Amino acid sequence: MKLRIPSFLIKPSTVEFTREARGTPGVSVFDWLHGQVYARWPYLYIGIGTGEHTLVKRFGPLVNKLVMLIKPRSIVPDTQELVEPAGDNSDRERVTFADTYHGKVVPLESARQLVTVREDISLPDLEHVIPYSRARDLILKNPDHITALDCPCRVSRPNPCLPLGVCLIVGEPFASYILEHHPDRSRWISQDEAVDILGAEEERGHVHHAFFKDAMLGRFYAICNCCSCCCGAMQAQRNGTPMLTSSGYVAEIDEALCIGCGTCEGLCQFSAISVPNGCASVDVASCMGCGVCCTNCEQGAVTLRLDPGRGAPLEILKLMEGALN
Repeated sequence: MKLRIPSFLIKPSTVEFTREARGTPGVSVFDWLHGQVYARWPYLYIGIGTGEHTLVKRFGPLVNKLVMLIKPRSIVPDTQELVEPAGDNSDRERVTFADTYHGKVVPLESARQLVTVREDISLPDLEHVIPYSRARDLILKNPDHITALDCPCRVSRPNPCLPLGVCLIVGEPFASYILEHHPDRSRWISQDEAVDILGAEEERGHVHHAFFKDAMLGRFYAICNCCSCCCGAMQAQRNGTPMLTSSGYVAEIDEALCIGCGTCEGLCQFSAISVPNGCASVDVASCMGCGVCCTNCEQGAVTLRLDPGRGAPLEILKLMEGALN
């Protein structure tokens, strides 16, 4: 990637992002520019994506056409294919929009592991964990550098869930970039503070997602704490764009312990639990294995069961151990 911009024209974090992009195989100038737009104007970007931004409401068809124009032709937006020119395109990479921007559901303990790493790590191409064709590297540099950002999805909504500062940007060059470009909406936090935020969001019934994006150097960059009413990725999932993948677990109910209180049903962000006839029941097809129901069940009647058919969990300590063996 050949990209030279005079450093005095841009912020230091942008210089670092550019340097990291130049050293990352497969990152193009378009990817770098896309990343700059996404990280510099996340509230505009996400607001347009969720359909809540004024531009979409006023100029929807025009905005959609512009989005189609700026997407690289190797990407199929959502589920609609671009019209191809004549000729043999059998060797052209074909991916969906979800392949370029997606989240992995992580239970609380797995999320805690991601924000308490003490050393730089490199776990590329996690195909068995992240079932997308792009953006699935887990590379952490300075993992103790964490920025809490006001959630762009929540900010875009007219009546958002609170608190706002629950998006955790993890590692460099991302944490510094967000802090330097959004000082009014972000702050440095310690790893202990990150764990506290995760715990508080778990109690609210919100789901932890580890997010990956091609424009963010094709790798993990954030843990978002999501609710179905605000989260753009969960909205896309409901509308048929598979942006989220299961934790690798599924919830199970111990009927002997369940008292049918309905707490799990009320908290489930995926509408996977109901309480017919006085006992909770799990719709396995809808369950994403987030574990919120388990944590908040006072009876201990809900547990997570590993389901090999849903892919491997994103458990960083086990992945690091496996990489060494």
